[in-house]
Amino acid sequence: MRIAIVGATGLVGTTMLEVLSKSKIADSITQIIPIASEKSKGKIVQFKGKEYAIVTLDEGLKLNPQVALFSAGGSVSLEYAPKFQEIGCYVIDNSSAWRMNPNNKLIVPEVNGNELTKDDYIIANPNCSTIQLVVVLKALGDVFGLKRVVVSTYQSVTGTGVKAVQQMDDERNNVYGGVKAYPHQIDKNILPHIDSFLDNGYTKEEMKVVNESRKILGIPDLKITCTAVRVPVVGGHSESVNIEFSKPFELDQIKNILSNSDGIILVDDVANNQYPMPIHSHNRDEVFVGRLRKDESMPNTLNCWIVADNLRKGAATNAVQILELMHWLI
Repeated sequence: MRIAIVGATGLVGTTMLEVLSKSKIADSITQIIPIASEKSKGKIVQFKGKEYAIVTLDEGLKLNPQVALFSAGGSVSLEYAPKFQEIGCYVIDNSSAWRMNPNNKLIVPEVNGNELTKDDYIIANPNCSTIQLVVVLKALGDVFGLKRVVVSTYQSVTGTGVKAVQQMDDERNNVYGGVKAYPHQIDKNILPHIDSFLDNGYTKEEMKVVNESRKILGIPDLKITCTAVRVPVVGGHSESVNIEFSKPFELDQIKNILSNSDGIILVDDVANNQYPMPIHSHNRDEVFVGRLRKDESMPNTLNCWIVADNLRKGAATNAVQILELMHWLI
């Protein structure tokens, strides 16, 4: 396969190259086409010991890739994904551009990968926080039925990008005058503000979790609400999740399901201080779950803590896993 990486110099793009090099289809890749902005043209990226020069979007189109992994923002995806489709190239897009389009699939392989067909030319990769959430909701909801979900996210600065990482580093080193990714200091602080605010008082990020979860799970009327918070952590998103089920459950049942679900690792030994943390999810492709306990204020309700690497399972890994599924269809 000839695979284009659109946004190859960004945090997600570079992670995509790393994940691809170790994927199930790595040996099927004959050419990488790294694509970035004009200012990055000619720079070299490496893939499995080979060097590839970065090209522009229009140049990349002429090289006829068979699949393109996009991570360059919504406006780029809206303009260029259809152009790649026109040449018969499949697109897996990491932006929010196509997620809620009724004509495009929004895919988390462990949840709804079976929905993919060879006719799906533009496939949306969900929001990072949504991905790790729905992997757990699907596993448990299939058994006990989902009634209501309340989630609070604790999202790392890499979710914003390189500028955010630089801002936090500058603040920690007392360096002033640099570019700010956030309206306030992030080091030694938390911001209950991710993305812009909407008329209903929620942020775009919070409504992404709500709307995308409903679409992926196939439950358009699911009762779900979200508060999204930025924390001074370099990488890895955490979530406090309260799940009300339609049926009663025992914690042993929950643990058994999670322990035997694809893509999930149960870490729940509080007596020995074992629970999911961002530092443990770093460079891992799985979703980690722990701090399991019954909500004593509501029947049939579970509290849990979910953690995943937002650049891996929350972005690059999920995109590559979609590609692995598509590989067998095309």
